[in-house]
Amino acid sequence: MRNVVIGLVLAGMLAGCGGGPTAVENDEGAVTETGEAIVNAVDDTGEALSNSIADAGNTIVGPVEPGPYDDWVGRWVGVEGLYLDVEKDHDKGGRHYKIANHYTLDDSGTFDGVATDEGIRFTRPDGTFVLHHTDGAATGMKYLADKQDCLTVKPGEGYCRD
Repeated sequence: MRNVVIGLVLAGMLAGCGGGPTAVENDEGAVTETGEAIVNAVDDTGEALSNSIADAGNTIVGPVEPGPYDDWVGRWVGVEGLYLDVEKDHDKGGRHYKIANHYTLDDSGTFDGVATDEGIRFTRPDGTFVLHHTDGAATGMKYLADKQDCLTVKPGEGYCRD
């Protein structure tokens, strides 16, 4: 009897193998196709990510707000060759600036500045100042009186662009 059962099982198995794929073969094919699809998707994603990073160049990534005084960046000219350069301090980021300033005929330096509600505050050997936007008349300097786009350090000291 045992031989009959074994024979029937073998006959059923052989009948199931009648040239068509078995359930196991179907599963292996599906696994192979799924695996290939995953590999292709990972390759495509990696390539897209690589291209995005290459395209980013110097783009800032993330929620970075420009400082309120970023339009002050650049050179501002005073009288008798004096100047004030405003530059973003990229090492410190955010609301920090570098102020390169030739502020008397004999004195110059580069000073750390930080944005405040009133302007950019910085300290140099002769005191702490808040740089603020004015016109030429507000600088208190006759030579700059007709200018429209200026930064004033203190009364009698200003720098303009136009």
